[in-house]
Amino acid sequence: MIRVLSPGLLTTVQDLGRPGFQRFGVSVGGALDAVALQLGNILVGNPPEAAGLEMTLQGPVLEAETDLLIAITGADLGARLAGKPVPLWKSLWWRKGEQLTVRGKPFGARAYLSVAGGVDVPSLLGSRSTYLTAGMGGWRGRPLRRGDRLPIGSSRGQVATEGRLLPPSCRPVYRQGAPIRVILGPHQDAFTTEALEAFFNTPYTVTPQMNRMGVKLDGVPLTHVKGADILSGAVTCGSIQVPADGQPILLLAERQTTGGYAQIATVSTVDLPQIAQALPGDRMRFQAVTLDEAQRCLRRQRQFLRLLRVHVGL
Repeated sequence: MIRVLSPGLLTTVQDLGRPGFQRFGVSVGGALDAVALQLGNILVGNPPEAAGLEMTLQGPVLEAETDLLIAITGADLGARLAGKPVPLWKSLWWRKGEQLTVRGKPFGARAYLSVAGGVDVPSLLGSRSTYLTAGMGGWRGRPLRRGDRLPIGSSRGQVATEGRLLPPSCRPVYRQGAPIRVILGPHQDAFTTEALEAFFNTPYTVTPQMNRMGVKLDGVPLTHVKGADILSGAVTCGSIQVPADGQPILLLAERQTTGGYAQIATVSTVDLPQIAQALPGDRMRFQAVTLDEAQRCLRRQRQFLRLLRVHVGL
């Protein structure tokens, strides 16, 4: 068990989400930085879909009620265990009675706590992830609160290895200002030539209007040919909608399943972790890539994760 002494700003149970139910209005959800969560699971010997904790900006204070093998990945939120700094991207023992505090100055938006055996909350529609908007899944459909006690699954049969370290060359690099690769469309014809030029040639700033559903950006307004509204159509994680004010809204994991604004582009899946780790005030630039290029990058990323699991014997 893990006891919650203080929940932090927003701490939720997340896994890789529940695909296959969007036609019923149920968002896929899951970890916003799915790569960081999967890497944490590899470090502690879990399957990639095991549930962990997603911690946002100011994390929680937690206490272990039994010895646990853990890893913290993603952004550096200043985690300390029993008063000592916790190295990221490394497995280590969290001993019974010790407190884990995730309360430092954030360098990135979200960190992930992976525990050998996974956070063992009930599975709903094939996932343990928290869907905040619907109040379902995860731990009672909500963020963690003081006094919550989270069950941890059995890690029997897994290789519990302390000190398993992800080399710096294998870690994600969260760089402000790095180009965000996007696939143009599906509604590029709804925007003027000037809007398309501005979208790809000027930076956009992340505003404080951000949550698990999406991020509002601020920059040169993107003008529509006939207006922002369209017949409602499907949206996905990474869809970039542009409402009437011309300021882009970048949709994330807990987005709605359909939208009524024209979509200028869609973020390549491999760059979604960059969006998940963005802080208010960060600047983004967009770079057009083809669908084939985006798919090649995604295949390489997935192959890397598979090879890493093989390398550590999972």
